[in-house]
Amino acid sequence: MSKKNPSFMRRMHGLMFKLPLMISCEEFEDFILAYLDGEVTRRQKLVFEMHLGMCRECREYLRAYRASLQLAKDAMATSDGEFPEDVPEDLVKAVLAARNA
Repeated sequence: MSKKNPSFMRRMHGLMFKLPLMISCEEFEDFILAYLDGEVTRRQKLVFEMHLGMCRECREYLRAYRASLQLAKDAMATSDGEFPEDVPEDLVKAVLAARNA
């Protein structure tokens, strides 16, 4: 069985969400901010990091999420409080809304 076999990968992906201590991608998104803020229990952190280890899409999502938060922080730290021109306004609003939620 090759890991590159699409059928095998689908079966593995389906199985991983049936195992104890596993979460779905939706559940991953539900507590990403708490994870980044260090506001999760040891068990939640373990579950979160197990998912990260198995899900490339969520690793990429986490990387993009961190980058977005950093852009927002950097923009807030500028003397004039303006966001860089190349950052879409919708993205800035979404990041700030998620941060304040």
